[in-house]
Amino acid sequence: MSELGHQIGADYADREPLLVAPLKSSAVFLVDLSRALGVLHTLDLIEIASYRGGKGGGARLLKDLDQTITGRHVLIVGDIVDTGLTLHFLSRTLGLRGPASLSAVALLDRPYRRLVDDLPLRYVGFTALDEIFAGYGLGLDERWRALPDLHYVSTGALPAAAADAA
Repeated sequence: MSELGHQIGADYADREPLLVAPLKSSAVFLVDLSRALGVLHTLDLIEIASYRGGKGGGARLLKDLDQTITGRHVLIVGDIVDTGLTLHFLSRTLGLRGPASLSAVALLDRPYRRLVDDLPLRYVGFTALDEIFAGYGLGLDERWRALPDLHYVSTGALPAAAADAA
């Protein structure tokens, strides 16, 4: 975390970025990254509901930002970038509000699952395997978010309904 924080801190040394994290899974990563930045910054939270199924996915806004972002340097802090649909929705939504710059950081990235190419993903903690993870803010059926570390979850150990949802 410190290496990622130092890199971002150096890139934003002359600016005061606004870190925006989608609830709930990005909250722990946001706090740890915030501590590692070493530059003055502010935080805000947004909540998005992602759709799966139907007509290829999509998202809708459940909780908006508390701050205006016009003229601000915005860094979206995400847990996992997978298909890219949620990050694409969020970056387009925030981009319409006139930020000075808009970039993203993800704890985990799965570039081989991408359905969207034009993402502002500038920083990545780790490239992840195509597996299920829990802990460190990531939940599975709203459970295991509070585990202090990230854990791989074997689909063989999951109840059938949870394995189908994953």
